[in-house]
Amino acid sequence: MPVVDVVNLDGKKVGEVELADAVFGAKVNPHLLHEASRWYLNGLRRGTHKVKEKSEVSGAGRKLWKQKGTGRARVGSIRSPLWRHGGTVHGPRPRSYSYALPKKMLLGALRSALSAKLADEKLTVVEGWQLESHKTQSLVSTLEKLSFTKSALLVAHGGNRNLELASRNLANVKLSAPNALQPYEVLKHDRLVLSKDAVARLVRSLDPEKKPIEVPDVETIAVAPAKKEVAAKKPAAKKAAKPAAKKKTGKG
Repeated sequence: MPVVDVVNLDGKKVGEVELADAVFGAKVNPHLLHEASRWYLNGLRRGTHKVKEKSEVSGAGRKLWKQKGTGRARVGSIRSPLWRHGGTVHGPRPRSYSYALPKKMLLGALRSALSAKLADEKLTVVEGWQLESHKTQSLVSTLEKLSFTKSALLVAHGGNRNLELASRNLANVKLSAPNALQPYEVLKHDRLVLSKDAVARLVRSLDPEKKPIEVPDVETIAVAPAKKEVAAKKPAAKKAAKPAAKKKTGKG
């Protein structure tokens, strides 16, 4: 396993960390890097290009002159693509350039990009991003202590408001999370600066030999038999006999 020094924000060594061979020592695959970069750049295209067709350009819809007898070619509309200021045929239409890329190809390209940075000695591991201020100048002075030259890609795990505010004003510095890291961004920037938490996160998510989580077996529980509800029979109430009605007898 490759061993990399861990430095603080002042550029002083404070420890060492072992990097996984499967993630930071993999064989660089140029084809995967090309495919991942092409997929990422196509996803950034907005695709808002558009031309006006015959039905969208301005112009009257009447026939310019009669069909026969003038000696000129027959014309049906002034908006014809053959005419100046007419419509455009087979032009670009708004569409999306994004497409699906297999997840295994993307993860393999990310391993190749990280391994290439480590092989070129352009990878730095810092203990953490505990910035005292959100000012851009404080981050610039910190990066100069970390061998900052042209551009840098900062990778930090978790929210860090000071780092977000300090890095967004620098054109050649970009901040990314481990779960949003792209191979194109790793190759584009000259130096890759990772925090210890970000390294652990990348190793856990990119290691192809990681063992799946074993779920303990659960014994099946027999279903209890349903209880039969016995309805209690209530004794029938005796109906009271009604007295017979007396007949009314009229007098006289």
